[in-house]
Formats: sequence, C-alpha cells, structure tokens
Amino acid sequence: MRILLIVDAANVVGSVPDGWWRDRFGATVRLRDGLVPIAREGIPGHPGPAEVVLVVEGRARGVESVPEVRVEAAPGSGDDRIVELVGAAPGRTRVVVTADRGLRERVEALGAQCTGPRTVRQRPGSPGSSESSGSAGSPGSAEPPGERT
Repeated sequence: MRILLIVDAANVVGSVPDGWWRDRFGATVRLRDGLVPIAREGIPGHPGPAEVVLVVEGRARGVESVPEVRVEAAPGSGDDRIVELVGAAPGRTRVVVTADRGLRERVEALGAQCTGPRTVRQRPGSPGSSESSGSAGSPGSAEPPGERT
C-alpha cells in the first residue's frame, strides 16, 4: 500500500523567506507542482509511489488538485484538518511534512511519522531549492502579520 504523505502547506511554504507572503496563492501552487515528482518517487525511507495530500488554508484555499497531488482546503485550521486525515487512515503508513512542534505531537500521538519541510523542498528545481526560480527574500525578512497560507 502506498504511504500517505500529508503536507502542511502553510508551514512548508513559510519555511523559506523567498517572498512567498507577496503571493501566497502562487507560492502554494509552486509547492503543489513541486510535489508531483515526490508522488511518483517517494521520500527518503519511503520509496514511491505515494499518495500526496497538500492541506491548504487561508488565501491558498483556491489552489486546485492535480492528478498526482490532492489538495485539501481546510475549512478552519489546517492543523486540525491534518490531524483528521491522519486519524482517518489508521492502517497506513502516514508521514506528515511540517516543522510545527504542536502539530507533530498531535499526529505522532496517532501513530504518524513526521519529517521537516526540507524533505520536500530540497530537490533540484523544487520550490525553495537553489535551482528553483522566483524572487529571493532576505533572510532577515519577517513574515508580515495576517492570514496564513
């Protein structure tokens, strides 16, 4: 059975200060597209194919699914939706991509594994890698207040 890879879009997009806050929707689309090869190839320790679910919230709610990546728009908290998805698949290997400590604790209590954003961002040509295109923000740039991705 394929692993279930659930990606916390807000956390992964926000993990690299590349100016994503100027276009949260576009940054999330780039992340979704960067997940397509992962759906085929898998991640370290979990060879593909993988079922990839990208959980979005806020201004990224309009991002649509593509055949290889299902996009789930959280009606409220993205973290709560991720916990629901993990809880709904108890017999599967579930891996959640996030750096959010609170979310990690919640999904690990349900038997899921966690990995950080670099797992899906450090691929040649992927969003946030040194070979990807896009505007680079300065490392000292603070995220503006407001709605999460």
